[in-house]
Amino acid sequence: MQKITKLIAGVFCCAMVFSSSAYAVWLSDSQAIMGTSVTVELWADDEPQGQRAMQAVFTEMRRIDKAMNPWDEHSELAAINRQAAIAPVLISDELVQIINKALFYSQLSEGAFDISFASVSRFYNFRAGKKPSEQQRKAMQGAINYRNIQLDENAETLFFSDKRISIDLGGIAKGYAVDQGIALLAKHGITSAIVSAGGDSRILGDKHGKPWVMGIRHPRDKNKHALRIPLADTAISTSGDYERFFMEGDVRHHHIINPKTSYSAPAVQSVSVLANKAIDSDALSTTVFVLGVSKGLALINQLPGIDAIIIDGQGLLHCSDDLLMSQ
Repeated sequence: MQKITKLIAGVFCCAMVFSSSAYAVWLSDSQAIMGTSVTVELWADDEPQGQRAMQAVFTEMRRIDKAMNPWDEHSELAAINRQAAIAPVLISDELVQIINKALFYSQLSEGAFDISFASVSRFYNFRAGKKPSEQQRKAMQGAINYRNIQLDENAETLFFSDKRISIDLGGIAKGYAVDQGIALLAKHGITSAIVSAGGDSRILGDKHGKPWVMGIRHPRDKNKHALRIPLADTAISTSGDYERFFMEGDVRHHHIINPKTSYSAPAVQSVSVLANKAIDSDALSTTVFVLGVSKGLALINQLPGIDAIIIDGQGLLHCSDDLLMSQ
């Protein structure tokens, strides 16, 4: 394990500072959207161009949040949860794309990623320190089963074959939104930027011919980084047991639910996944967190162009094969 830790430190722990003289203006703004802090940082040829681009991203993020917030009774997702167990529901092209991707990762991981986890997770209230009762858990555990989510891509309909099912896109929607934000920046002529939504980020271009440096938070100290990673034209998503949680004695109840048990996944503290798109890194960071170190890395090592960094329950670092070989 010490060998892996040293390799990662040698590859990644390199803070860099670059001159901004090659670009006219640096802009950064953060707004509260999708239940988290959305941040846009970019270089623009001039300030009006940059401001227009940033506002386009925030507008798009709000639109996506309005459609995919399960707690907003007027959202498309809330309507699906009310109606899809009664009869097939016509859904938007956008949700067809996202749910299809979610089901792909469910099949790939044999259910470690499952958007029907909401059937139980909706009984959690992390701010209030509330968890499902054992009666609720037993009654709803069987509802967590992605096989009962029937998506018809051609008809663009969704049907739940189990009337108890609720779905939540929290493990994939922010990644999708980040990708949409990057696409909008590119349309506005921006070539160097970062869009972040909570633990999901995607980098557009590089920083004056050098990588951007992204920090992975220390899972037990919010003021420290466990790693700093030089990246360019890459998405990175981090799932951690510190994002939404409460303690009950020595037990940490957090929002990353193991679909097979309906309890919080206990094996690791943090997972970061690197991919070309944030929709993939978002879904896979949750998937690997649930799978744990051994099964999680085995999955990642099968996927071309995907890498992972795991901080296990003891705070030790592990990484996928390609990262070890890149040093």
